[in-house]
Amino acid sequence: MNNDRLPRGRASRPARLIIVDDYELVRAGLRKLLTGQPGLEVVGEAANGREALALCQRLHPDLALIDVRMPEMDGLATCRAIKQECPATSVILITVHENLDYLLEALRVGTAGYLFKDVTQSELISAVRQVLRGESILDKELMMRLFKRLASQSSNQADSSLIGLSPREREVLELLVQGQTNREIAEHLFLSVSTVKIHVEHIFAKLNVSDRTQAAVRAIELGLLPTSSK
Repeated sequence: MNNDRLPRGRASRPARLIIVDDYELVRAGLRKLLTGQPGLEVVGEAANGREALALCQRLHPDLALIDVRMPEMDGLATCRAIKQECPATSVILITVHENLDYLLEALRVGTAGYLFKDVTQSELISAVRQVLRGESILDKELMMRLFKRLASQSSNQADSSLIGLSPREREVLELLVQGQTNREIAEHLFLSVSTVKIHVEHIFAKLNVSDRTQAAVRAIELGLLPTSSK
C-alpha cells in the first residue's frame, strides 16, 4: 500500500488489526484473508466483547473487526465500549444480513460500517483500507437513507462556530455527509485534494471522531447542517 494513502503518523508502520468472533473457524478465516497483506498486521483475537475491550485497552489497535452476534456482549455493546475507551480504534461490524434499524444504531455507537460474512478477500481488504484512510464503506444511497432517518429523529441545533468549525470546514462537512470523496469535494470547492484532506482531519478532531461516517453522524446529531442537506 502506498504510504501517501495512509493516515498521518502511520506511514512508517503497519496498521494494527484485531478480530473478534466467538467462532474460532471464523476468526481463522478472517486472519487468513488478512495475513500477509502489505501495510496490515493482525495483532490479536478475541472470542467475545469483554475480551475484545480488554485487548483494545492493552494493544490500542487501529481497527477492530467485530461479529454482530456474540455471547456476553453483542457487537453493538462491544463497539460502544471500545469507542468510549479507545476512540481512535475504528470498528467494522461483521453481519449476515442488512437491517437498517440495527445499522443506524451501529452508526450511533461508533461503527465505521459493516461487512457481510460472505465477503470476498478483495472486498475485505478494500473495506479495511478505506476505513483506515478515514473513508466510509457504506454506499452513498444507503448512507443518505440512514442520515435522513437520523436527521428526522434529531432535534438538536448547534452553532458550528461553537464547535470550532470554520466556514470552509462546514462546506467540506456538508459535502462529506453527501458521501463525496476528497477528490469530489476538491473539484466542487476548487481546492487541492491535499487541502481537503487537511480540512477533513481538522473536522475529525473538532467533532472528536475517527472516520467520515462518524463525522456525518455527529454533524447530524448536533444539527450542524442546514435542513436542505438533511
